[in-house]
Order: sequence, then C-alpha cells, then structure tokens
Amino acid sequence: MERLQKVIADAGITSRRKAEDLILKGKVRVNGQVIKELGTKVSGNDVVEVNGAIIHSDVTKKYYLLNKPRGVISSAHDDKNRPTVIDYIDTDVRIYPVGRLDYDTTGLILLTNDGDLAHLLTHPANKIPKTYIAKIEGLLNKDDIDRLRNGIFIEGRKVLIENFKIKDKDFDHQTSLVELTIIEGRNHIVKKIFETLKHPVIRLSRIRLAFLEIGKLKSGEYRELSIKEVKKLYSLK
Repeated sequence: MERLQKVIADAGITSRRKAEDLILKGKVRVNGQVIKELGTKVSGNDVVEVNGAIIHSDVTKKYYLLNKPRGVISSAHDDKNRPTVIDYIDTDVRIYPVGRLDYDTTGLILLTNDGDLAHLLTHPANKIPKTYIAKIEGLLNKDDIDRLRNGIFIEGRKVLIENFKIKDKDFDHQTSLVELTIIEGRNHIVKKIFETLKHPVIRLSRIRLAFLEIGKLKSGEYRELSIKEVKKLYSLK
C-alpha cells in the first residue's frame, strides 16, 4: 500500500506536491470514487484516475538535464501556447520540470517522471544549493558586498547567500557579473535580492544545481542523467 500522491507522482503525472493539490481539488478517483483525503493509501489492484485518465505506475524513470533557453516556460503545459521545457525533450514518457526558472531566465533545469526525486530536490528542508550567474546594473560597493555576506531580508524573511563572487566589472557600461549560490526556492528570489540592493538584473542564468553543472550543453540542448548521478542526488536528502 502506498500513499495516493506518491502513486500519482511515480506515474510521471506531476510532482508529489502538485499531486496533493489535484487530490484536494477532487481531480482524482480511486475505483470510481472521488478521493480528497491526502492520507489515502492504494494498492496495485486499485484503479487510479487523474482528470479522468487511468494512470499506470510501472513507468520507467527518466531524468534529463536541460539548458533552458530564454523565453521558454518551465511547465509541462502553457495556456498561451508558448514553448515549454517539455518541447525540448525527445521522449514518449510523460515528464515534468523539477522546480522552475523564470520565462527570461536561462540555464540548468531538471525534468523527470520521478516524483520522489522531484520532492527531494524542491523541499526546503533538504537545502539543495543552486548557483546563478547574474548580469546586473551598476557596480557593487562595500555596503552591497557586506549585505550579501550577512544575508538580505526579502519580504520579511532572511535569504542566506551561501557564496558569491564578482566575476567581472564593466566600467564603461556600469554593469557587473556576479556568481551567487543560494538554497532558497522562492519565486524570483535572485532578482529580488539585487532589486533590494538597487542593482536590477539584466540577465540571469542558473549554472549549477547541487553538483550538477551545465557543462558544454548549448542553449536548448539536454542530456540524460547517469545512474550514478541519480543515486548521488538521492544521497543529498
């Protein structure tokens, strides 16, 4: 017997957290009955339906690392018919992105049908580090650097900067290139950090997630993770 949300996530429908939302909204049936209780457990003999479609849990797990281009949605679907990260992966397996990158943010994003791994990598308690390169307006001064070292309050909560370094300063155009590592998962958090410092982000890219790096992948290119990499990701819990 397994929890219903785990069965849905393992079938590659969506992440476990979003599976819980589907249950609460009455979108899930077990043996023909609508289920809205998150503690519900099911067996392999139960018929589970999500949005009217019967799901199957015996799907091969797939793991992809994509270098997301600018102007692409970090979602499995988009109601405005904009390109999504799913469009870049050649697979017959139903997958979904782990976390998200903004529409205009580029770089590393994982896609999978493994709900357990998606949950592990996005749960705040696991403190998975994410590293970004930000091109920002202006040149950071001593006060800016001190605030980055000590942590910055965003919407009443302190954001701890794990590490940062100034990669380049363009004195002619008054811009800076900064590498920043955080464990935060809040929406637009990197942009909000630099907005607080009054240095708006011009361009943003994620270059690392935990130990995974973009490497030589060009924009729009992807690769499958190795078994060794998947096991290492699971060891981060």
